[in-house]
Amino acid sequence: MTKTSRFATLPAPQSVKHPVSDTRHGITRVDDYAWMRAENWQEVFKDPTVLDPAIRSHLEAENAYQSALMSDTKALQAKLFDEMKGRIKEDDSSVPSKDGPYAYGTSYKTGGQHPRFFRTPRDGGAETMLLDGDLEGDGKAYFSLGSADHSPDHGKMIWGFDDKGSEFYTLKVRDLTTLSDATDVVSDTSGGGVWNAQSNGFYYTRVDANHRPSRLFYHELGQPESADRLIHEEKDAGFFLGVGGSSLDDFIFIDCHDHETSEVWLLDATDAASEPKLVAARQPGVEYSLTEGGDVFYILTNADGAKDFKIMSTPVMTPEPENWTEVVAHKAGRLLLGHGAYKDHLVWLERENSLPRIMIRNRHSGEEHAIAFDEEAFSLGLQGSPEYDSEVIRFSYSSMTTPSQLYDYNMRTRERTLLKTQEVPSGHNPDDYVTRRLLAPAADGETVPVSIVYHRDTKLDGSAPALLYGYGSYGSTIPASFSTTCLSLVDRGFIYAIAHIRGGKDKGYAWYDNGKRLHKKNTFTDFIAAARHLVAEGFTSHDRIIAQGGSAGGMLMGAVANMAPEAFGGIIAEVPFVDVINTMLDDTLPLTPPEWTEWGNPITSPVDYAYMASYSPYDNVGGKAYPPILAVAGLTDPRVTYWEPAKWVAKLRELKTDDNPVLFRINMDAGHGGASGRFSRLEEVAYVYAYALKLVGKTAI
Repeated sequence: MTKTSRFATLPAPQSVKHPVSDTRHGITRVDDYAWMRAENWQEVFKDPTVLDPAIRSHLEAENAYQSALMSDTKALQAKLFDEMKGRIKEDDSSVPSKDGPYAYGTSYKTGGQHPRFFRTPRDGGAETMLLDGDLEGDGKAYFSLGSADHSPDHGKMIWGFDDKGSEFYTLKVRDLTTLSDATDVVSDTSGGGVWNAQSNGFYYTRVDANHRPSRLFYHELGQPESADRLIHEEKDAGFFLGVGGSSLDDFIFIDCHDHETSEVWLLDATDAASEPKLVAARQPGVEYSLTEGGDVFYILTNADGAKDFKIMSTPVMTPEPENWTEVVAHKAGRLLLGHGAYKDHLVWLERENSLPRIMIRNRHSGEEHAIAFDEEAFSLGLQGSPEYDSEVIRFSYSSMTTPSQLYDYNMRTRERTLLKTQEVPSGHNPDDYVTRRLLAPAADGETVPVSIVYHRDTKLDGSAPALLYGYGSYGSTIPASFSTTCLSLVDRGFIYAIAHIRGGKDKGYAWYDNGKRLHKKNTFTDFIAAARHLVAEGFTSHDRIIAQGGSAGGMLMGAVANMAPEAFGGIIAEVPFVDVINTMLDDTLPLTPPEWTEWGNPITSPVDYAYMASYSPYDNVGGKAYPPILAVAGLTDPRVTYWEPAKWVAKLRELKTDDNPVLFRINMDAGHGGASGRFSRLEEVAYVYAYALKLVGKTAI
C-alpha cells in the first residue's frame, strides 16, 4: 500500500451523525449522513447561495483539508498546467463545414476560455464572428455554452448558455445581420433548439423542477415565452424527451427514450400547427432512430432480436413498422453505432473486435466499402455532412500516440483529403510512444481489452506506475484516442491504460448487457482483472496502480475499493455515483426513473434491491484497509449530487482501519463537468494528476 508519509498528518473534518433508518422489502438500513442532502436541492442548483449553512460549512472544511494536504504540490500543479496548456494551440480553429452559401466553424482566441462561432463565404473569405463565448461569459464564476444553431435561411441563430453548472440552459436568438440578440428568451431548457423550415420559430425541450426534459414547446419569434405552444409531453418519468431536425429541414424528430427503449414522433417542419405523428409505439427493449434519405427514412434498430442493430428503410409517407424493409442485416458481434444518409450514399459507423470502422454503401448499386486503419488501437469519429446533396463526408481519426486528424472523404471517388492535424505547439513525436492492446482474462473466461500507451524509454519491469481508467456503464465506449493531458503522466514514466470493461459496448451489445442490472458486478471484476493483468504481464505492481473513473466510473471506483483494495495504490473518483441504492430509491432525483433500466428498480423489486445493496459503494464500506482515495465533485451537479461523495468520504473515514488519507475536493461554483472554460478545466486535471504523482513519489518538478 502507498506510504502515508507522503501526506502531512492533519486531522480530517469531523462528520456528525444523525441516523436515518429506511426499511424496504423487510430490510432496514441506517444512514448516518443523510443530513448532507439539502432539502432544498432544487433551489441550490439554481442559486447555490441558499445552501444550508451547516452543509456549506462542512463542504468548506473538506476543501480546506484537501488543500492543506495537497499544498506541497502547488508548484507541481502549476508545472503540469503549463505543460498541458503548452500542448494546446490557443488560437485554434476548426475547419469550417459548408452549408448553403456559408461555411460554419468554431475558434478560440489566445488566452480564451470559451469557443467562438464564426462563418465565412462557402468557398472561403473573411470570417464573420457570430458569437464570442468569452465575451458572453465575462465576469461569471461559471459559464458554459450550449449549442449554436443557425436557421435554414442563415439569417438567425439559436444559442444557449448555463451560468450555474446545473444544466438549466437559457436560449436566446441572435440576428446574424446585426449580430445582436432579439427579445426572444427561453429559460430552463436542455440547451438547444431546432428551427422550423421557415426560420420564424423553433422547437425546444423544457427541463422540469426535477431536471427532466419532458415537454416539447414551439416558440414563435417575437412572442413572449409564456405564449409558447406545448407540442408533446412525455408522461413517463423514466423517459427523456429530445428533439432534432432532418438534413432536408422538412421534418422534426421527437425522440422519447430511456436506456433501452425508444419512441419517435414526426412533425412537419413546414407547418407550425402540425400534430406529432407516431412512427412506432415503444416496446420494452426496442430502440430505433431515424435519418432522412429523400423519399425514405433509414432506421437503425435492434428490433426482432437484432441485438447489435440493423438498418431498415421505410417510405417517408408510411413510416410505420409494417413498411420497414431490411437494408443492412444484423450480424452478431458487429455493432452498428450510428448512420447517415445522403443523396447517393448510406453511411454507418460500426465496431467489430473492439475496433471502429466507417462503412459506405452506394444507394443505387448496393456496392459497399470501408474506411479503416491499421493501428492496434485507435478511434474514429463520423461527422458526416450537414448537406444532403453531398458526396463528401467528414471524419476524424486518432490513436493514443497519434494526434487527431480530420479528413474529407469523397464517397464516390474514395479520395481521402487530410484537412487538419491536431497541432501540439510544445512538440510531439509519435515515435517516442508505444500503444498496445492487451487482453486481460476475466474469471468467467471472457477477455477484457485494455488499451495502453507508454513512453518508449519506460522500463517494463514492474516498477512503472500506472493510471488505469475505467467507466463501464450505459453502453458507453471509452475510445483509444489521443490525449494531450495524459502525456504529462506518460512522460514521467507512467503507463496510461484504459480498461474496456463490460457495461460498455466495446465488444458488441452483449458486452453492455452483461455489465448492467443483475450482471453489474462484471464491470467491477473486469476492472480488477485488468489491474491484475497489468501486474502479471510485468508492466507495473499493485501498489503503483492508480485507478481513475468519473460519474458511473466513480461508482466503479467505489466498488473496486471495497472489493479489492489491495489491488490499487490509490483511487481517484470524480463526481462519483457511490450512493447507488439511496439514489435509486429516490424517484424525485433528476436521473432516477430513467436509470431503473440500467441499474434496476429497488422500489418495486426485492431482487433488484438485494443485488444493488450488495455492491453499492456507500453501503459496502467496511472495516478494512483502503488505499488513499480522492473524491472530486461539483455543488450544482444534477447528475451525481454532491452529497453522494460527501457521505461516502465521511463513512470511509469512520470505518476504515488504515491511516491513508481520504480527500474530498468540491467545486462550489460548478456541476457535473467541473470548471467551465478549457483552461480552468486543465487546472482541475493538473490537480488530479499531481495527486497521482504524489502517491507514487514522482513530485519532482
